Amino acid sequence: MHRYDLISCHDCGVLHQRRPVRPREKARCVRCRSVLYRGIHSDASRMAAITMGAVFTFLIAQFFPIVQLEVGGYSTSATLLGAIRVLWTEQMQLVAAIVFLFTILLPAVELGALLYVTLSLRNGVRPPGFDHLLRAVGLARRWGMTEVLMIGILITIIKMTSLAEVVVQPGLFAFGVLTLMLAIVVSFDPKILWNIGEHLPGPRRVAQKTFHYAALSKGAPLLACHSCGLVESLKYTVRHQYCARCGARLHRRHPDSVGRTWAFLLAAAILYIPANLLPVMYTHSLFGKEDDTIISGVVFFWTSGSPGLAAIIFVASIVVPVLKLAALALLAWTAQRRSRWRPMQRTVLYRIVEFVGRWSMLDIFVITLTVALVRFQSLAVITAGPGALAFCAVVVLTMIASMQFDPRLIWDPIDTHGEKHV
Repeated sequence: MHRYDLISCHDCGVLHQRRPVRPREKARCVRCRSVLYRGIHSDASRMAAITMGAVFTFLIAQFFPIVQLEVGGYSTSATLLGAIRVLWTEQMQLVAAIVFLFTILLPAVELGALLYVTLSLRNGVRPPGFDHLLRAVGLARRWGMTEVLMIGILITIIKMTSLAEVVVQPGLFAFGVLTLMLAIVVSFDPKILWNIGEHLPGPRRVAQKTFHYAALSKGAPLLACHSCGLVESLKYTVRHQYCARCGARLHRRHPDSVGRTWAFLLAAAILYIPANLLPVMYTHSLFGKEDDTIISGVVFFWTSGSPGLAAIIFVASIVVPVLKLAALALLAWTAQRRSRWRPMQRTVLYRIVEFVGRWSMLDIFVITLTVALVRFQSLAVITAGPGALAFCAVVVLTMIASMQFDPRLIWDPIDTHGEKHV
C-alpha cells in the first residue's frame, strides 16, 4: 500500500488510514473532529470545465467597470485595477500592492494553475511542474479574498447611494458569478489531485515507493507533509528532510512556532492603536475637509439608516481583530505552558481564528473602491489616510501569526491513548 493512503490530521497530528467517501461527505479526525478531506467528483473533465468558466469570468471581472457614479454632471467609474492604480498614485503603494496580491494575482495563480493541471489530468498525463503548481494553489488559496472583495463592493455601492446616482456595470455581475464559481473551485482539494496524479505517467520527483504498516506497530517516527499530505518515515541521517513527492520541507512541528506567533502578535497589537486612531480616509468637498476613521464609518452607516451594514463593518473591522489578538495570545500562552486545559475547545478556537482572519480586509477593500469612485474634481474627492496602511498591516500580521501557530502543540501534552500521531 502506498504512503498516500495514510493521512495525518492537520490540527492534532493523529494518523488515519484514508477511506473512500462519497461526494459531499466528509472524513473527520477521530480525536479532534477536524475535517481530514471531503469527497469530491474526481472527474478531471468536470473540474477543468468549471475552472475554465471561472477563468473567463475572472477576466471579465477585471477588465469591465464595477460601478458608475453620476452627480452634478460629473461621472466616474472604476475597475478593480483602476482602483488599485489610484491608491498607488496617492502614495499608498504598500496597500495597493496588498490589495492587488489578494484580489487579482493570487486568485489568478490559483485558477491558472488549476486549469493547467486539470486539463492535463483530463488527458491522462501528469504535467511538468505538477508538484510546484499544486503547492502554489494551496498557498494562493490561503490568501485569496475574492469573496471578501465582493462584500466590500456591495457595501461601497450602498454607501455611495447617499452621495450620487449609482449605475451598476458588468464587472459587478462578473464578480458575483466569480464568487460563486470560486466556492466550487475551492472544493477541488489539491491533495486529492496529487493522489490522482500518482497513477498517471509523467515527470515526478522520485519513483513510487511503498510504505510498510509494520513500521506503525514498531512505533517508527513519521513525518507528514502539510503541502501534499504524504506520510513518510523520519530520516535521522539528514539534517533537513524534504517531501519525496512535492519537495516541501518537512518538520515535526513548525520551527519556533510559539515564538514567531508572539512576535507577529506583538507587532499587530502595536499597530492596532494607530489603525483605529488615525484617519483611514480624507474627504475634500465644497464644505471643507473631513477626516474619517474606522469608528466614524460605523457611525455613518448607523445614522444613515443602515444598522446592518454598520454592524458588519463594526464586527469585521473592530471586533474580529481584537478577538483574533486575544484568541491567538491565549493559544500561544497555553501552548507555551504545555497546558492540558480544554484541548478540543482551543482547537475549535484556532479554526475560527483561521476562518475569520481574512474578513478584516473588508474595510480596506471599501476604502480602495471609494477612493477610486469619489473623484468629482471640485465637488468632492476622497483620498486614503495613514490609518488604512496601519489597519492593513494589522490584518496581514494577524493572519501570518495564525499561520505560524502549530495547532498540534495543543495536543502534544495530552495522553494519546495509544493513537499513532505525527
